[in-house]
Amino acid sequence: MNFSEFPDNPFQIKISFHKVLEALEEIANSDVDYRSNYAKALLEKTAPFPELRDGITSMRQIDDNAVLINHLLADLFPTALTNNEIKAVTIPFVNITFNYTERFKKILKDAGTDFDMNIRDFDENQFYIMCCCLIINMRYNQNFDFSKPLFYDIPDAQGIMKHYRILYNADFLEILPTEKSIPITQEDIDLLMDSFDNIDIWKEKFPVDSWILKGFGIVVLFDATTENAVSNLKSTLLKVNNEDEDFNEILKGILKSIYKIKDLHIGYTSFAQDEIKFSSMEKEKKVESYLLCGNTEIKCQKALSTNFYQSLIEEKKYVAISNVNKFAMIEENAFFGNHLLSQNVMSCVFAPVVKDGNLLGVIELVSSKVGELNSLNAHKLDIVMAFIVDTIDRYNSEVENKIEAVIQKEYTTIHPSVYWKFQKEARKYIVNEHSNPEYAFKEIVFKDVYPLYGQIDIKESSDTRNRAAQDDIKNQLSTLIIIIEYLCQRTKLPILEQRKFELESYLNDLFTNLKADTEQQIQRYIETEIHPILKNESQETIIEDYFNRIDENTGTFYQERKKFDATLAAINKKMSIVIDNKQKEAQDIFPHYFERFNTDGVEHNLYIGNSIAPNASFNLNYLYNMRLWQLQVLAEMEKEHYLLKDSLPYQLEVTSLILVFSSPITIRFRMDEKRFDVDGSYNARYEVVKKRIDKALEKNTNKRITEKGKITIVYSHSDEEKEYKKYIEYLQFQKVLEPTVEFLEVEDLQGVSGLKAIRVKVLLN
Repeated sequence: MNFSEFPDNPFQIKISFHKVLEALEEIANSDVDYRSNYAKALLEKTAPFPELRDGITSMRQIDDNAVLINHLLADLFPTALTNNEIKAVTIPFVNITFNYTERFKKILKDAGTDFDMNIRDFDENQFYIMCCCLIINMRYNQNFDFSKPLFYDIPDAQGIMKHYRILYNADFLEILPTEKSIPITQEDIDLLMDSFDNIDIWKEKFPVDSWILKGFGIVVLFDATTENAVSNLKSTLLKVNNEDEDFNEILKGILKSIYKIKDLHIGYTSFAQDEIKFSSMEKEKKVESYLLCGNTEIKCQKALSTNFYQSLIEEKKYVAISNVNKFAMIEENAFFGNHLLSQNVMSCVFAPVVKDGNLLGVIELVSSKVGELNSLNAHKLDIVMAFIVDTIDRYNSEVENKIEAVIQKEYTTIHPSVYWKFQKEARKYIVNEHSNPEYAFKEIVFKDVYPLYGQIDIKESSDTRNRAAQDDIKNQLSTLIIIIEYLCQRTKLPILEQRKFELESYLNDLFTNLKADTEQQIQRYIETEIHPILKNESQETIIEDYFNRIDENTGTFYQERKKFDATLAAINKKMSIVIDNKQKEAQDIFPHYFERFNTDGVEHNLYIGNSIAPNASFNLNYLYNMRLWQLQVLAEMEKEHYLLKDSLPYQLEVTSLILVFSSPITIRFRMDEKRFDVDGSYNARYEVVKKRIDKALEKNTNKRITEKGKITIVYSHSDEEKEYKKYIEYLQFQKVLEPTVEFLEVEDLQGVSGLKAIRVKVLLN
């Protein structure tokens, strides 16, 4: 019978107790009567069962002789140790075990009838090679250190997974060759030593069933749950940033093994030193925070009771509550205690995560059972805290890097296309900073690049913003007049009639004679003359509603301006998304520098040329491609605005503009402004035109060159006109632009004359 669960085995397995029987025969012939008599009696009992000596070939034979085998192995399995040792008879690497100690029986009983005991991460190839190594060591006197630590993972009665290290005793085994066995030379041994993963070589040297494994082994299990949990924790924490890993669940399982508490939950709360407040981890980490209880951040002194704040934040000590109900009954602990009870926390441990004396955050262990967590078992966390500290420190560093990346992206962009040059200069600085402390950064300059400038501008945004501000003031004044009239009816104070008259006068001024400082005058008057009156009557619902409508930052009504700001932000965001997404595709045409600015609309600068991408071969076809791309993108932005505007609080229109400039220029990174700008007086004309063109008028008219729903292309030379006419014809064919095209002359700007423009409407439907 094949005892192995794997199909191939170099051994024919014969479970035999012949070595024990031979030892009993020696004892039977000894002069010590009680030992001799005991051995003779056992030999007499085993005599009718020759399979115990010759080799058992079925599990039924083991079951039928279980009592006799137990007596036969009594010296190896002493009764006094049966409730302490985890031991059984086995064949190494094979999941055959019997003659268990009482402790081993209890472990298997607690695991349940459905549990199948298998060696962790152990496959058929490993099994075969380890059996072969056993042959080499025992038959050829080698010392192959082949056995990696082997483990059984066995759940306890509570379902908590426990981990047991497997130790084998092979003293009662012998290995015998068969006619199939192949003699092994030193050359073979050297080959096998370098071929652990080549199963074919091992099967060639040790064919299936070519050796006999006769006897039995003893397996001893060592409870390595805590050590295994620490090892697993190391591996888990190394993968903490893998989005596929549920960090919280893995950490919870590991700490359950250490604490042996089934009802254990894990939380973590970050600590911000500069503001002394708690904050949550990124949502992707799926880590709860029992201190925050659903909030994203909270001041530490508000979250914790005084004594907890002192211990946890100031002294950086572990704190534990074994009975949250009793804890919450103390008045000074009531807020914090009830906060925990609302989350069904009945006992808990909070452990500060400290690196170099700085508090990084708090690890939270909680249970819904009283007494499960306490000051006695709190310090079990010491086993793993060093790894947690390093992981949290690494996580914080990565968060800081993300923050830095956001700042770089949103505030001080260094575009990827030119990043290589900044890196090159930074490396020079690092190399020279010690040998040459006075080393100065070289300026970042790109010569002979072609500029492309475009914008989509929100039409009449300043006027609309001013109207929104007036509407807010009118609404605030009208509301105050209603409130003052209400108070007049109650108190009949003459001063209230005067305040009503003054408010009505300000309201009339808004409709008739608005001055630059009118808004400031009105707000100053309201704050100094009206609000003190209202605050004395603040219990009135009408007054409470009024103060609820006041914006806490401005101290004024801000509803209409808020709608305008929301409209502006929505348009800018949508336009930015469109051009940013399209920009990623445009980099595939040719690497180029790109920057975007959000004002009352979205502007963009683009520079393309060989100096920006020295490893690529630039020619003017790439410039023409980018010009067509720019025209297409502005048309798409116009369409997106058309689809968006009806859903916005304000129906704001947009105009689009492209400036064509065919001469290459030089750009230089301005260290003071942290941005690129044109370099030299020769290139200044481009900047002059760019800054003034959006307010330019058609020549001899009072009409702007830009109109809603249309793209205006400003240029200087006839060849630029021909080029863009081709792009327009193509996009008309593509049903992107409408058929009608207007050709304009642009009024002379200060220092610039002779500009022309093409204006074409985007096909929006």
